[in-house]
Amino acid sequence: MSNKLNTSMSLAKPDALNITTKQKIALGLGSIGLIILALALFNTNFPNKGLFLTLALGLISIGTIFYSREAYLTKLEGIKNDGVWFKSISSRGIGGWILGVFLTSFYIVLYFFPKYLGLGQNGEANTGLISLFDPLSKLLSGRDASQWFVYGTLYTIAILAFGYKFILKYRHNRYEQLRTISVMFFQLGFAFLIPEFMYVMNNDLPYYDLKSIWPLNYYIFDQWSVKGFISNGTIGLALLLFGIISIFVITPFLTYKYGKRWYCSWVCGCGGLAETAGDSFRQLSSKKLYAWKIERWLIHLVLVFSVVMTTAMVYSYLGTDSSKYWLTKGVFISLVIAFLTLVFAGVMYFKGKELAKDAKYGAISLFSVIALLLVMHFTSTTDHLFFVKGSALRSVYGIYIGSIFSGVIGTGFYPILGNRSWCRFGCPMAAILGFQQRLFSKFRITTNGGQCISCGNCSNSCEMGIDVRHYAQKGENIVRSSCVGCGICSAVCPRGVLKLENDSMKGRINSNDILLGNDVDLMNYVNQK
Repeated sequence: MSNKLNTSMSLAKPDALNITTKQKIALGLGSIGLIILALALFNTNFPNKGLFLTLALGLISIGTIFYSREAYLTKLEGIKNDGVWFKSISSRGIGGWILGVFLTSFYIVLYFFPKYLGLGQNGEANTGLISLFDPLSKLLSGRDASQWFVYGTLYTIAILAFGYKFILKYRHNRYEQLRTISVMFFQLGFAFLIPEFMYVMNNDLPYYDLKSIWPLNYYIFDQWSVKGFISNGTIGLALLLFGIISIFVITPFLTYKYGKRWYCSWVCGCGGLAETAGDSFRQLSSKKLYAWKIERWLIHLVLVFSVVMTTAMVYSYLGTDSSKYWLTKGVFISLVIAFLTLVFAGVMYFKGKELAKDAKYGAISLFSVIALLLVMHFTSTTDHLFFVKGSALRSVYGIYIGSIFSGVIGTGFYPILGNRSWCRFGCPMAAILGFQQRLFSKFRITTNGGQCISCGNCSNSCEMGIDVRHYAQKGENIVRSSCVGCGICSAVCPRGVLKLENDSMKGRINSNDILLGNDVDLMNYVNQK
């Protein structure tokens, strides 16, 4: 019997659940796999790198699988969120901070100091951790590993292993199982294997993750990338056109039909890692009002930055002689400004009333982008944009957004800010999809306020910082730009209050008049159902 003094007045056991002997063995197996990777990092000379790599990745995967099976298959199906706020690693305790520092340090080294991972310099052979992955890289594509191959392999293993854990945890919910299988499939196939096979078939093609859409794949419109696609004939041109069609046709259509969840929760690799490996930290997202205000400003500032930087990147390698090329610098800037103005005018005409005061912020964003583009056009020189050398400017987005924000902060801060801090505060793709979802998507989460018991499970589990209970208590539909449609709020609701739906646009956004019954004909709304 424990002698620990328990001052809690909770009827339920408040302490974190103890792990079983089988789970300790599983942790031991996983730790051995991590030790092998650590030994490789310190240049241990393994006699057979392929064997030891297989052993390391296999032990990590097996350990995670065995631990998960013991954690969830020994219990009945249903909600499993007990103890999350009493574990150091999942409640911003010492364990969480240690893990956060470790992950952040790994990302900093990965992005900015790959030589410390063993990346060969000036044509030299790889050493350290990266050399351990050489056999797998040569097997898939016939080339030595890079730091990105190591990262992609570990990333894929994490999504597959923790995806299995996620499926067991939410095995009572078919929707959660299907979308988890989906992100596992897209990560393994489209993000990991297909790019390697494409290199084997044509090593002149630029790297292209088919599921990564602008502005996430900001590199697709860079000069070297465009030249690489065009110079590779039909297949290269097809890939470039697919990237453009994805932006203007595929993405809006699927968001209209299913909301941003089709991408953020079913396809995206960032979302896949957040939902699987980051599931234990979803409750850490702040539900405070000031966090929501920061989110709205920050994510749209990143979007503005992405639009301006991408435009500047394309602008930097266009010409000015209209007799040689129809798409000159002036024509390109005019087309971009005209398109943005047309989109804004259309939104204001059809959805201005729904936007209310948010329309003012939209106008500010539009005029900011136009002003920046005009300044760039009239002050640019052959080598400089915004008074900065063009080559340096093109790398800014990749460093500060693609590396620091999405990687170092977005994933490294899982144990501190929650598992979707990048998706919530920084992802420009999420901002675009959220804009489309808010204005013209059929998707919404409906609520049955009469059944809500205000337990708070939904708000606690929302990784995007939405106070779901606030909507559920009023019986108001949840139509938020930030909602990624993960469905966990519905999965953990003990009363079936929440339901993810795709329906007609009419009645999608409940007005307060209907909710409060102020001078409305309630029977008229009932008959419309």
